[in-house]
Amino acid sequence: MKHFILLLSLITFTLSAQETTADLDLISDTTSAEEFLKTNKNKGNKLITFNEEKHKSVLATNLLKLPIGGKTTNQNSFEKTTYKVIEKNSIAHYRLSYILLDVKNKKASSIQATINQIISAYDKGSPFDFLAKKYSDADNATRGGDTGWLTKEDMSLFFSVDVTENQYIEKELYTLENDDKGLYYIILNTYQPKEIKEIKVLKIVEPRH
Repeated sequence: MKHFILLLSLITFTLSAQETTADLDLISDTTSAEEFLKTNKNKGNKLITFNEEKHKSVLATNLLKLPIGGKTTNQNSFEKTTYKVIEKNSIAHYRLSYILLDVKNKKASSIQATINQIISAYDKGSPFDFLAKKYSDADNATRGGDTGWLTKEDMSLFFSVDVTENQYIEKELYTLENDDKGLYYIILNTYQPKEIKEIKVLKIVEPRH
């Protein structure tokens, strides 16, 4: 009886694995991947985005080399993890540094004087990252005000106005204001826009028996 139960369990697992593999072969875009995840809610199953600038792991590097539909599998004693490339894109990214002055933390009457002080210090040779650490009210002040590489949509998390369409050259300071929120920005274009490869990958985790 025990042998029968064990055999039945092995058959069930094998059929389940075959079904998962077959389902995975049918997934060809983000929509079908999301539908797959709705019906396969195993822990670890997810849709992941890898970016060639942000993700430098061996796994990310290997996945970025695969074509759409390409798969790779890792396994250990407990589980098997399959990654399938669903989508590949080259997306314009932007990168700059900024100093934020917020009227909640500084008197409005003194902000313009602070802006002039910062610009004067920069023109005299003070590094922008040093000035950001000293004056900025933004969360990324400790990183010298650097945003890292971001898409146009991501930039909206930092700025209430579009800063990707400006015509300012690299290393030139310019200012933006948001009077409604009392926010004042001193911005430095640190890089030219860059096309960066991104992939969407479906990750499937299956237990090993």
